[in-house]
Amino acid sequence: MPFNPAGIELDRRQGLSRQLYQALRLRVLDGRLASGTRLPASRDLAAALAISRNSVVRAYDQLYAEGFIEGRVGDGTYVAQLSAPPPSAKKLSTKVSTGFSTGLPTALSTNWLDLPVLPSSKVIHSATFSRIEYNHLAKPPSGPPRAFRVGVPAFDLFPFEVWAKLNAAFWRKPDLQQLCYGDPAGDARLRAMIAAYLRSSRGMQCSAEQIVITSGAQQGISLCAQLLVEPGDGVGIENPGYRAAGHAFAVAGARLRGIAVDEEGIDCAALAAATDCRVAYVTPSHQYPTGVVMSLARRLELLAWAERTQGWIVEDDYDGEYRYTGAPLAPLAALDRQGRVLYVGTFGKVAFPALRLGYLVLPPALVDAFSQRRAVDVRHSEVSTQAVMAEFMAAGHFQRHIRRMRRAALSRRNTLLAGWPSDIPGVGSLPSVAAGLHLTIPVDTLACEQQLIALAASVDVEINGLSSYWLPDSTLPADQRAGLVLGFAAVPEAAITAALGRLRKVWRG
Repeated sequence: MPFNPAGIELDRRQGLSRQLYQALRLRVLDGRLASGTRLPASRDLAAALAISRNSVVRAYDQLYAEGFIEGRVGDGTYVAQLSAPPPSAKKLSTKVSTGFSTGLPTALSTNWLDLPVLPSSKVIHSATFSRIEYNHLAKPPSGPPRAFRVGVPAFDLFPFEVWAKLNAAFWRKPDLQQLCYGDPAGDARLRAMIAAYLRSSRGMQCSAEQIVITSGAQQGISLCAQLLVEPGDGVGIENPGYRAAGHAFAVAGARLRGIAVDEEGIDCAALAAATDCRVAYVTPSHQYPTGVVMSLARRLELLAWAERTQGWIVEDDYDGEYRYTGAPLAPLAALDRQGRVLYVGTFGKVAFPALRLGYLVLPPALVDAFSQRRAVDVRHSEVSTQAVMAEFMAAGHFQRHIRRMRRAALSRRNTLLAGWPSDIPGVGSLPSVAAGLHLTIPVDTLACEQQLIALAASVDVEINGLSSYWLPDSTLPADQRAGLVLGFAAVPEAAITAALGRLRKVWRG
């Protein structure tokens, strides 16, 4: 059948050779141009379409290169014999981004925006994906920080000028060795600086060789889940607790065992009763979200559980630097004498969350396995961020910044406590806040929690509901799971005072 170019429509405002190439290619794919069809000479096709011959030649060249057409010596240009027939589909009239009508079925269109949008569950068939459907992170709040966003430090105080100078110095004359593939465990100098910091400030007797750099605390938790858990294993997690950690373990196939938290921390008796658990995830420095600081007696009991069961403790010390009475408490890892604690740290709560820089401090026997597993995913961390943070720490900026952040968080905490509306019906009393970057206030009922949060949102104030931190299968009555979780470090004191004024007005109104 002779080729008829009359059906090809070209938009003169866009690249003509590209449009012609796509039009011919799509006609081959949907069968309108059968194998062996003779194409017009470039000069003839150019005349028929009223375009330059060069545009036709470029389109033909691309089709030659991709194997859609072939030249026969002395006989012209033909559609090539394809090794497999084009996909068959009902022809649908569709417009692609090049601006001409193709008549191509949607399934064959090269414009991805035209492809049908199917639920992921329809196209991904794996047990892992079925777990992701129910265990994934919510999208973060949009816009700049506002009162009372949880999990955000006072990064408006970060010394960005200092950071920019150190970053510029690195790229001005980079060490060429650092621009090659790096150690999956992370930059050696940064690991040494982190180890030195943890020895001096947290009392941890660790070495640089025990540290693996991660892309934030969440990747560290995820690595623990991937390497410590077999599908079907029980994992004890605090309930209420950090749901993103639970998601990481659940995606790895774990059965989440919610363990209650009392005034001393995780209930070790309940953990021991969950006999299928060999991993426990805890936030002992400042429990998230209740704010409880784990007592020394409970810490020793938890370590004894790990030794007795040959289990593992994943210690998330995400805001351990923030303690407002005395020095920061020594973490569980500093008390561990059996190599059962995996310590998760992050710079995100001292610098800013977008930095995506964290670390694991591991028992020596686990370092190689964690490094190898991480390398499969990301090969190694981004180089300049590690190098700049190492210099930031070596020059003393990091320690000074921590002191500045601790003072700012204390001041912002005090502003919240002093201005909190204390006579709102159904809202409990304020807790004492000795550590961390958030506080939790009890509320009488779930309905009251939801109403207060909705009213707060109406005046541009963010508050999290305590009910969202519980596991879905929690047996505690819903009203007993209600509360308000507020971060107090995200914005300056003036913004906190203004937000409290709006809350007072809308809640009392």
